[in-house]
Amino acid sequence: MKRSYFGSSIAEFIKIDDKEILGSLLGQHGHQTLEVSQKNAWLRQIAILKQQLYGLNGYVYFEFSIPRMGKRVDNIVILGSRIFLLEFKIGAKDYDKYAIDQVIDYALDLRNFHEGSHHACLIPILVAEEAKNVENDVESAINLRQGVRLNANNLGDFLQKFNDDELMDVDSWESSRYKPTPTIIEAAQALYQQHDVAEITRSDAGAENLSITAQTIDEIIAKAKLYKQKSICFVTGVPGAGKTLAGLNIANQRLQVAEEEHAVFLSGNGPLVAVLQEALARNTQGKSKGNALKEAKAFIQNIHHFRDEYLKNEQAPLEKVVVFDEAQRAWDEHQTSKFMRQKRGIAEFNSSESEFLIEVMDRHTDWCVIICLIGGGQEINTGEAGIEAWISALNKRFLDWHIHYSDLIVDEVGYLRDGSFKEWLKNKGNARKRLHLATSVRSFRSEKVSALIHALLDTKAEAAQLYQKVYSQYPIVLTRDLQTAKSWLKQQAKGSERYGLVASSGARRLKALGVNVKTKIDVAHWFLNAKDDVRSSYFLEDVATEFDVQGLELDWVCMAWGENFYHCNNGWVYQSFKGNKWQKIHKLLDQQYTQNSYRVLLTRARQGLVIWIPEGSKGGDITRHSKFYDGTYQYLKSLGIKEL
Repeated sequence: MKRSYFGSSIAEFIKIDDKEILGSLLGQHGHQTLEVSQKNAWLRQIAILKQQLYGLNGYVYFEFSIPRMGKRVDNIVILGSRIFLLEFKIGAKDYDKYAIDQVIDYALDLRNFHEGSHHACLIPILVAEEAKNVENDVESAINLRQGVRLNANNLGDFLQKFNDDELMDVDSWESSRYKPTPTIIEAAQALYQQHDVAEITRSDAGAENLSITAQTIDEIIAKAKLYKQKSICFVTGVPGAGKTLAGLNIANQRLQVAEEEHAVFLSGNGPLVAVLQEALARNTQGKSKGNALKEAKAFIQNIHHFRDEYLKNEQAPLEKVVVFDEAQRAWDEHQTSKFMRQKRGIAEFNSSESEFLIEVMDRHTDWCVIICLIGGGQEINTGEAGIEAWISALNKRFLDWHIHYSDLIVDEVGYLRDGSFKEWLKNKGNARKRLHLATSVRSFRSEKVSALIHALLDTKAEAAQLYQKVYSQYPIVLTRDLQTAKSWLKQQAKGSERYGLVASSGARRLKALGVNVKTKIDVAHWFLNAKDDVRSSYFLEDVATEFDVQGLELDWVCMAWGENFYHCNNGWVYQSFKGNKWQKIHKLLDQQYTQNSYRVLLTRARQGLVIWIPEGSKGGDITRHSKFYDGTYQYLKSLGIKEL
């Protein structure tokens, strides 16, 4: 894959006519209606670089692709064994912080995900054309903690210092594998900009797995359309395999075909939907924010809004293909009926959410396809029905539907608890190995983080060994002081790497220490806004709970460990805050929800985690007794987790 719009040796670049280089950039860009300002910016860049690179022995690229971020570096210049990333701001008189962070982000992306750059010397540079000369800390720039700040007149003098005679193997560097691990926000934005799923996933096997599953589903959709069938697919995957990414990819691909075949991605995770909709709208060029948000909402919707629309509208949906994320979380009949009675004023509603959603799609008179993405292990809500509700509905009312399912659903424990459902599915459905995503494409820092958190919460002996294996690539540290935790986060993060404060929704007495889990946050602002916005996660003022962050990630996390789940006598104690005191939780299911809330919170960081466990009250506040904190702290210390 061609990584840049233009690339050549510096000597050749200087010889080529400016208009010929511009023609190459315009041709690669693929848009005839490119703004005049961009053309002029490119011409000015070309002129500056020809002047400033004269006499240097190296290589230059224009618009070098960073697919994970859906963006391109203005220029990359390679001199000897060093790689300089240049972000140009034509006409700028100041070195804007956001632009410095932007070029540092590009360098971090190459360092982490581009094989040829893993151990290379990368130097991020902001070129503000008309800014004044300033002193630069080159060592900090090489460590990607700062960017070098230059202008159109001193760029050449700076680069001349690194004009080594022997040039690295540029072709080998450029063609080395790029294996990113995008956040779901980055992935959605890149897919929406027509990047292929194989471009934006880290693992070769994972990318192949995702592509094979997508191809299999495409075949099922094509067959349903050709033979006027109604089909349902159940897709499974290991943790971190990219089920949500696969679903977004399927829905996005259908946006490019005829309007009567459109798809929609549905999720019951309200915060995830809100953040993705806003992220797509903000990232859309050439449209008003209102129109961009409207289009994003047509692509990604809250499953409950979709359901409510077709409660009052008895027509078939516009979409022929719907993707249900975390389909096992659809409500059972009891929870759905209770909601309909209390919130919608519908007295007689006798369907599970799964059954009603199939009924809505069944209104199509010709063909349609439902794709159910099946996960597990992080259930945090009551009334979740599991796959059984879908199978039961198909058996009861929709026997003419064609069923395609991952063979793991009947072959492994945990998907279907009732053996009779397994037998029915074997007889009625088509088992497809390709509907299982077997390769994780998650944490680029350490594949063992998830295993460590599971062992830690299950109090298994191997937790200590796993921590030692994880720490060098994925630091996890411990403190009893919140300000120390916040300082550590800020020291770790580079560029615009995002960090934030999270806590369990049940950790109610953290309020006494300024961490109020009952205060509602605006998740779109929290996850997407910049460092200078007090509503963003960067300010470490607003705390997000498991309900806010499930399905989303940050680079660095401070997790506040509360009183609702604490370690005592080699086991966990579960409690909830009622009125003005704590009460023990005895129901096993509710205990599981509490533990899963911590499982979610402890796995939200992509690069590292600080756990803050407060000291107990010294003023007689029995709701913050020292036993609610000290045992957990000692347990985590016993695993070898380092103290700040």
